[in-house]
Amino acid sequence: MSLFPGVALITGAGSGIGQATALSFAREGCEKVVLADRNEQGLDETRAGIQKVNSECEVYDVKIDVSSAESVDYLVEEAVKHFGRVDYCCNAAGVLSNNERSDATTPEEFDRINGINYRGCWLCSRAEIKQMLKQEPLATHDGRKGNRGSVVNIASQLGIVGRPAAPAYCGSKAAVISMTRCDAIDYSKDNIRINCVCPGVIDTPMTRPNMDVLGSAIAIAPMDRAGTAQEVADCVLFLASSKATFVQGSALVVDGGYVIN
Repeated sequence: MSLFPGVALITGAGSGIGQATALSFAREGCEKVVLADRNEQGLDETRAGIQKVNSECEVYDVKIDVSSAESVDYLVEEAVKHFGRVDYCCNAAGVLSNNERSDATTPEEFDRINGINYRGCWLCSRAEIKQMLKQEPLATHDGRKGNRGSVVNIASQLGIVGRPAAPAYCGSKAAVISMTRCDAIDYSKDNIRINCVCPGVIDTPMTRPNMDVLGSAIAIAPMDRAGTAQEVADCVLFLASSKATFVQGSALVVDGGYVIN
């Protein structure tokens, strides 16, 4: 039996970690995948990639703005209308730091970063949890008791430690970690699991133009390299799967050792 007999929903699915996660769900046998992003071209690319790795996978894509409650609610409503439920949700939509200290950061920049990274993640998780509360668990790969659903939020190593010129970004990712832990406590009794992944510097289309700034962070990590989107996606799939049924409220760090150095 597949590890993923249910429905996967991925935000930020048009590129980077979200795209790699969507492709990984399809590659590992998930046959119902919902893609969400504001980038329609990216959605088309991800859809095409999924068809290459799993021609049996049914894909439904939705253009959304994760900072809009109405847009996020529409996404989940459409996913349920199309597939009947949502089981494995990865909230990967996000933006990078403005690389400014607090005195040089405008309220508008602060709101933009937190509106997507924190509020957007909260809106997505909130809508997904609301649906999961309505559904029964699926069968698992080995017969153990399953969960009603699994949410994996994408935080950051910089939600755990700070760095210069990034108070808005670091704060937004720390908020995602704290939100994840609180929701994990609140919904354990409802048999819903909520965890997050904390990537380090990952080689994606979003980060490549900023590698001159990010190079110093790469040098701090003992592994001394950027990670790949696939390496993060692998961790997301583990947390989403029925192999992680006793993992709750975790912040899984995927950073080449940055936070331990």
